[in-house]
Amino acid sequence: MNMLRKTIFLAVVPLSALLGACQSVDTTQPGVVGVERKQNMLVSSNTMNRSAENAYRKVLAEAQQKGQLNRDAAQLARIRGIASRLIPQSGAFRPDAPGWKWEVNVIASKEINAWCMPGGKIAFYTGLTERLQATDDEIAAVMGHEISHALREHGRERASQAMAQGIGITVVGAALGMKGGAQDLTQTILDLTFNLPNSRTDEVEADRIGVELAARGGFDPRAAVTLWEKMQKESRTQPPQFLSSHPSHANRINDLREAAAKVLPLYEAARAKR
Repeated sequence: MNMLRKTIFLAVVPLSALLGACQSVDTTQPGVVGVERKQNMLVSSNTMNRSAENAYRKVLAEAQQKGQLNRDAAQLARIRGIASRLIPQSGAFRPDAPGWKWEVNVIASKEINAWCMPGGKIAFYTGLTERLQATDDEIAAVMGHEISHALREHGRERASQAMAQGIGITVVGAALGMKGGAQDLTQTILDLTFNLPNSRTDEVEADRIGVELAARGGFDPRAAVTLWEKMQKESRTQPPQFLSSHPSHANRINDLREAAAKVLPLYEAARAKR
């Protein structure tokens, strides 16, 4: 077997094995809002969660060095209090989620942003509460949306897509003994969190599940609409980073209103229990 054929053989065998390991999964139950879409995964949940832990620590350490981490005790208590009502509701979509190692921290920044890394690692930026004067219901809308990305494992799905697209280069590089063949998922997660926008499909799913999480937690699901209107007014020509790939304004408002109407009985039931 000559060198070229040997290289092709070495590349094809692991490529076939990896593609064969791709799983089509249902990450969540549909809920009242009816989110049902199978997702193709090459990366394991455990790998993503371990990498997310590393990525989260890096972000918090940097914020700590800058004096931006959890600077206001009252504000931190408020955000964590809202999270404590939403996180238990995640079990309606996946039974394992309430047992995740959830963390919630606040970063002092004028940026209007929030995110939830795989496995439940949440960060809230003070720009959301201060610049938008967000109510608790509106904060719950944002947090529910971000938690929904984690529940649906959108980060894992996108990392799997990236791996599939780059798999030929990675495998051939490894077969030829080149450096850089290994996947650095910690950096991948940082890129997914800060640099690469979610797809519109991901955002619609997160919108709908987020509205239901908020309603189940006793927060008015209609606040998602008022929050969006505030963000549009604040940003005018440029939406906040974490909303940069959302559907058009009109379509999103209509979809949120429809989802809120579906889950309004859940909100009323939750309020009656409080």
